[in-house]
Amino acid sequence: MDAIFNHRSIRNFSDRKVEKETLNRILEAGVRASTTGNMQVYSIVVTTDSEVRTALNGCHFNQPATKAPVLMTFCADFNRFSKWCEQRKATPGYDNFHSFVVGAIDALLASQNVALEAEHLGLGICYLGTTTYTADKIIDLLKLPQGVVPVTTIALGYAADAPGLTDRLPLDAVVHWETYKDFTPADIDRIYEERDSQPLTKKLLEENGKETLAQVFTENRYTKKDFVAISNLLLEVLKRQGFMNNEM
Repeated sequence: MDAIFNHRSIRNFSDRKVEKETLNRILEAGVRASTTGNMQVYSIVVTTDSEVRTALNGCHFNQPATKAPVLMTFCADFNRFSKWCEQRKATPGYDNFHSFVVGAIDALLASQNVALEAEHLGLGICYLGTTTYTADKIIDLLKLPQGVVPVTTIALGYAADAPGLTDRLPLDAVVHWETYKDFTPADIDRIYEERDSQPLTKKLLEENGKETLAQVFTENRYTKKDFVAISNLLLEVLKRQGFMNNEM
């Protein structure tokens, strides 16, 4: 429980290797995650080889966290399950978009179990949201066959420093009781008041020459242009990997 409330993203890791026994324990926790219909339609590609990790670094824009001794790429994977079906006289029909969504959910659930167990055992982690940005390159690098698409990556190892906790929005920003309650302008002001006024925000506004934190997100960090480009790339990846046959 304490690990959950003390979670922080580690971006600087020590050179200490993660022991194989510890790594296996973390992976065992991952496969105990909830999964759709007990199909476990995901795979975890564990990268510890320095040359392969260096190649993966480029796929994640050489973020500091990619220097971690272990990179785990979580993939939606209907390849294995479909082959099992075919070898058991069953006809799989999992080459559609919904199948990708199911596999992505399974992969993300497994990744969260991995993160929680790693932190419980005293290691640090950092999610790399850049996985879908360069999914096509990661597919080639990790030799992912059709039916397999990378969804997220966790950098894992022993922390070299102890960064502070990142702020979170109050519960009523994300929790709705019984039905969804939409937000009034006053609600938005109240929910984001602390984040908008913190020292880090002031620093970001000065660095980016913006008036509001929202402008930093929409004009610098996560622009429409970038999101559209990544969307088109991901749609092509899904087609290439066999998840866009949506005909009956």
